[in-house]
Order: sequence, then structure tokens, then C-alpha cells
Amino acid sequence: MTTASTLAPPARPVVRSRRSSPWWVAGIAGVAAFSGSGSASLNGDELATISAASRSLPGLWELARHIDGHFLPYYLFMQLWAKAGTAELWLRLPSALAIGVAAWFLVDLGRRLHSTWAGVTAGLLFAALPSVSYYGAFARSYAPAAAAVVFSFWALHRATRAQEETRRAQEHTERAPWVVYAVAVALVCCTHLFAVLVLPAQLVAAVALLPRRTVLLRWAPALAVGCLPALVLGLVGYGERHAISWIPQRGPEVLLKFPKMAAGSTEVGVVLFVVALAGVVLLRNRAWAGTLLGWLVLPPVLLLAVSHLVTPVYVDRYLFVAAPALALLAGIAVASVPRGGVVACCGLVVVAVAVGVPQQVEVREANGRFEDFPWAVRKVDARPGDAIVFGQSSVRAGFDYYRDGSMPDDVLRLGAAPEAEGFGFPERDDVAAALADRERVWVVWRGVKSAGQKLPRVKAVREAGYEQSGAWHSAETPGLTVALFARK
Repeated sequence: MTTASTLAPPARPVVRSRRSSPWWVAGIAGVAAFSGSGSASLNGDELATISAASRSLPGLWELARHIDGHFLPYYLFMQLWAKAGTAELWLRLPSALAIGVAAWFLVDLGRRLHSTWAGVTAGLLFAALPSVSYYGAFARSYAPAAAAVVFSFWALHRATRAQEETRRAQEHTERAPWVVYAVAVALVCCTHLFAVLVLPAQLVAAVALLPRRTVLLRWAPALAVGCLPALVLGLVGYGERHAISWIPQRGPEVLLKFPKMAAGSTEVGVVLFVVALAGVVLLRNRAWAGTLLGWLVLPPVLLLAVSHLVTPVYVDRYLFVAAPALALLAGIAVASVPRGGVVACCGLVVVAVAVGVPQQVEVREANGRFEDFPWAVRKVDARPGDAIVFGQSSVRAGFDYYRDGSMPDDVLRLGAAPEAEGFGFPERDDVAAALADRERVWVVWRGVKSAGQKLPRVKAVREAGYEQSGAWHSAETPGLTVALFARK
């Protein structure tokens, strides 16, 4: 007997394609970054984060009006985060979490652009970079900025694919993907001002993949809205150029050091940079090949241009946002190897891990952030009646954080709170009078031993009738110098 059920075609088994990326890669990246959080001493930048996060909202606004105004969104977040404590591990945890988030979006972007193996390899290469271990265990906004940048490229790819699918279905373009993209761009602008240097690269994908009408009515408005924080923070930062007057002018030769900066190791950086350039050639989607190349090379070029056209701003750590592009393009390259892609992916990850071991060990040492404050505190062998003077007033914050016993008398200090408009502390100017009855003076400054000759506080100690009887410097530059002066 024939029934409707026998007339119906047999149901096809449901085959679910893998639409999500492996979460374990994000976990590996986050753990790799966080693994160095408890060994390296906080440095001056991280102590500045504590100082900013410890202030009231009016106090934080007053600080932002004079210095670090472009860090205001990050400081506001850390102000809430620090309410649970200011231990090293806790302060650095947000950066490690941001690395995990960046790795997940990087894996998924690699899967969307090429294959799951390309994405997984990119995530593992990213986790293996010594620079990731450094900035992932660093209480500043560089790791969150990298996460926001990866998110923005992922959101752009999602929006362009959504546009393509709706165009095929002859439907109206959805707004939701462009709202997500605008949010991602805003996060880029809020995490670090110079992270916006990656955004020009996204113009390549937008123009090549989207109809002109969509570029004008969707992508451009979303980008403009997302960039509003950058406009505000950029104006604030321009008015605070004095705060970065210490940055020297760089020449074009500094670009040769970019692979080392991005990877945190010369050997790893050069290898991955060469492989990444091959990835640009091998990626079949030419629009995204150009976009990823721009993500990798535009930030250092544009930052150098800003340095020469506006004011010197070229600092290596401002370019960490390009590191994910280095890993992504390298992952795409090895995943494109015919018949041996899996072996090539595994081999490159093993090479990157092995070659980067010395730098991985270095960033996890006590002096891994180049300012070993616990060492400096221990080096001060104080006797009753000794005094201490700081070559730079802000160095005092490290001693306040790490002191675990009696210290020499801080004879110049005028109060416990830092200055409202900066990270230094109010001090007396009459050094000779403050040291009138002291036989020994400990002087601590940031930099090598010879740097003390140029510091006004150190000169004032010498002019007060003291001569240096000993000096010690931590292992790396700039490091900290601890010197003992005795009355002549």
C-alpha cells in the first residue's frame, strides 16, 4: 500500500559543519601569558596604573587633564578592578584574559579566511610569542588593545560576509553586523590611542568586497561612530605632548627592528615575518591578503610618519597590536602547504616555541620588566639615621609598594599622596637642609649609574657635602641604580 510517507524522498542525514573555533587555543594563550605574572617585578608604568586606579573619580579626571589622558578609559576600568586588590597577579589578570580573547578571535578569523588549521596555528603561534608573555603579564592596556584590534578585523569579516549573503538572497543589508563592527572600532580607540593605526588597513577589504553604496551607508558611518573616542582622546593627547617629551626622534632604520618588537625575539620575529609574507602571497582572497598585510606593516610606518610630522611618538610597545597579524599570516602560509599542511603547521609552532625559549625565560625573571624594585629595596642596607633620596620622585612608588620592613628616612617627602597632576610626589626643595644631620644617604634612580650625574636631586646631594661610596645597578637597561653617599 502506497502512503504519503513512502512517496516522500528519504530524509538526508543532518551534517553539522564546524562553525566554532577551538576554545582550548584561547586557554593556552591566556595561561601562557599569565604564567609570568608572579615572577617579574612591577615596573614604573604598572605602578602608574596603580596610582591612577587608586584615585577618586575627580582625582582621576584631574590626572587625565595633565598626563595620560588617552589612557583614561583603561584607568577607569582598572579603578573598578583594583577595588578587589592591587596584588601583582590580580593587576595583570585583565591583560592575560585579553590575550585569551585575542587568541580566540584570531583562531576564528583564520578559520573563516582559510581553514581551521590555519586558525589554530595562528592562535598557537600568537601564544608562543615572547611579546605575548610580556604584554599579557603587564598591567597596561597593550594586551586589551591587541584583543580589540583582532575583534575589529573579525567583526569586519563577519559584516562583509553578511553583506555578500544578503545580496545573493536579494535581501536588505542587516544592520546588526555593522553595529558590532562599530563597537569593535570604539574598543580599539578606547584601549590605546595608537591602536587606531591598524584601521586604515581595513579600507582595503571594505572597498574591495563591498558595493559602493554599502561602503558609504554602512562601513563608513560605522567606522566614523567607532572613531569618536579616538578623536576626543587624540585631542587630549595632543595637548599633553609634554608628557612624552622623553621619546627620541627615530629614523627609518628603526623599521628594521619591527619583527623583533612584534615577536619579542629577533630570531622568532624574522622567521615568522618571512613566513607571513609568504602567507600574503598564498591567501587566495586577495582583498583580505592586502588587508592583513596592511595590519602588519602599516602601524610602524604610520607611527614613524606621525613622529616626523607631529611629535616624536615611536615607541616599540605602541605597536604590539600588529603581533596578531604576524601570527595569522604565518599560520595561513603553513596551512597552505599542499599535502603537508598539518606537518608544516606543527613544525612552525615547535620552531617558534623552541627558538623563543631564551626570551620566554627572560621575561619571567624578577627583572623581566627591566625595573626590579624588590632587588632595589633589598639592596638598601639601612642603618639608624640613614636617609633616602629618589632621583626621580615617581621611583618612590616602587619602594612604597614593595617595602617589607624599616627603610631609611624619606627626608624630602611632604605627603603620602602623589601629585594631583602626575605620578611624582610633593617634595622639599632644600636638600642640604633636609640632610643637615645625616651621615649617610641612599640615592635611588631609574637608569644606569652614569645617569645620576644629570639628575638634579643627585647633584644636590653631592653639593650638600656627600660623595658616592658605592653604587649598584640592576641587570637590564634602563634598570634601577642604588647608590650610597657618605658625608665627606
